[in-house]
Amino acid sequence: MAKDYYETLGVARNATEAEIKSAFRKLALKCHPDRNPGNKEAEDRFKQINGAYEVLSDAKKRQVYDQYGEAGLSGGGGHPGGGFGGFQHGEGADVFGDIFEQFFGAGGGHPGAGRSRTRRGHDLKAEIVVSLEDAYEGVQKPLEYERIEACSVCRGTGAKPGTGLKKCATCRGAGRVQFSQGFFAMTQSCPACGGAGQIVETPCRDCGGAGLARKKHKVTLRIPAGIYDGATLRIAGEGESGARGGTPGDLFVDVRVKAHSKFEREEDDLVFALKLSFPQAALGCTLSVPAIDGSRSKIKIHSGVQHGALLRIAGKGMPRLRGRGYGDLLVRLELEVPRELGPKERSLIEELGRLLHGEEPASEDVPAPGAEPSEKTPLGHEGGIFDKIFGK
Repeated sequence: MAKDYYETLGVARNATEAEIKSAFRKLALKCHPDRNPGNKEAEDRFKQINGAYEVLSDAKKRQVYDQYGEAGLSGGGGHPGGGFGGFQHGEGADVFGDIFEQFFGAGGGHPGAGRSRTRRGHDLKAEIVVSLEDAYEGVQKPLEYERIEACSVCRGTGAKPGTGLKKCATCRGAGRVQFSQGFFAMTQSCPACGGAGQIVETPCRDCGGAGLARKKHKVTLRIPAGIYDGATLRIAGEGESGARGGTPGDLFVDVRVKAHSKFEREEDDLVFALKLSFPQAALGCTLSVPAIDGSRSKIKIHSGVQHGALLRIAGKGMPRLRGRGYGDLLVRLELEVPRELGPKERSLIEELGRLLHGEEPASEDVPAPGAEPSEKTPLGHEGGIFDKIFGK
C-alpha cells in the first residue's frame, strides 16, 4: 500500500506551496545520501520524499492526486487511467476490504458490480489566535483557508459543460476489475476510472477533469467564553469535499490564546501582580485592582503583609468552559524596594533600623565634617541597615 504523500512530507492536506517546499527541503537535507553514506533506509526515505514532492509541488498533479490518489496519476491527462498491477488503489481504497467483499459479498449482490464508490472528504487543520479578552467574552471570528471543493464549472462531474460521462471500457462500468495473485483471484477498484465505472469523455477545462478544485474558503468561528489555550474546535462538514458526491470532511481549529500584559492564567483563575511599597506593606492600606472585564475592585492590605502573599477576589476570573460561574482573581503582592535613596530617605531608614534592631550606621557611611552629601546615595552596599530590614 502506497504511503500518503502528505504524510511523507509531514504537512497538512491544505498546506500551501511554501509550506510543502519548506518541509521538503528540511527532510531532503536530513535524509540525503551524502549525509547518510551506506544507510539504505535513509536512501529509500530520500526517494519517497522526492516522489511525494514531485507530485505535491505540481498543481495539476496534486489536484488529481487529491481526488484519485496514485491510481489517478498513473495514466496522466488529469483523469484516472493507465495500467494496474499488484495492489495499486485510489486514495482511500482498502485492499483488505476488497478481499473481504470478494469472499463474503457486499449488500447481497456481486461485489462492487455497478457501484460507484464515494469517498469521504479529508479533514483539515487550521489555527486561530485570540486575545485573553476574547477568550473571556466569547466571540465570533472569521477564518479563511484553502480546501478542495467541487468544481463550480462542471459541478463536480469533471466533464466539460454540455458533455457527459461514458462507461469505462476497462471495467465495463462495474468500477472494479479482477486479477490473479498467486492462487487467489481478487478484485480491486478499476485504475482506469478510479472505481466510478464511468470516465470523462471531454474533461472540464477549469478542473482538468478532476471534478475538484482548490479554492479559498471562509467560515465564521464561534469561540466559546472560557476557551483554553490549545483547545481544538471541530466544525463539521467544513473540510474538503468528498469525491463523487462523498461526505465532506471536518475542519479542526487549534485555538491559541495570546499572553496578556497584566494577567496570568491558571486554569479558570487569573493572577495579577500588585506592587507595594514598604510603608504600604508595613502600615497596611486599601488599593484598587483591575479585572479582565474592565471593572475594578478594592482590596484591603493588612499591616505587616509579606512579599509573595496571595489575596483572592471571588468570581473575577475566567468563565468556566464546562460549568457554571467564574474562576477567581488572585492578587499576588510584590514588595518594591527602591534602587536609589537620597540623604533624607537614607537617614530615615537608618533611624528605623536603629529602632527595630538597635544597630548603628556603618562608619564609612558617615560623611566627613564639612563634606557635602551627594544628592543620591547608591543602595546595595555590603552590611547596610537597609539590607537588614528588607533582606538581600
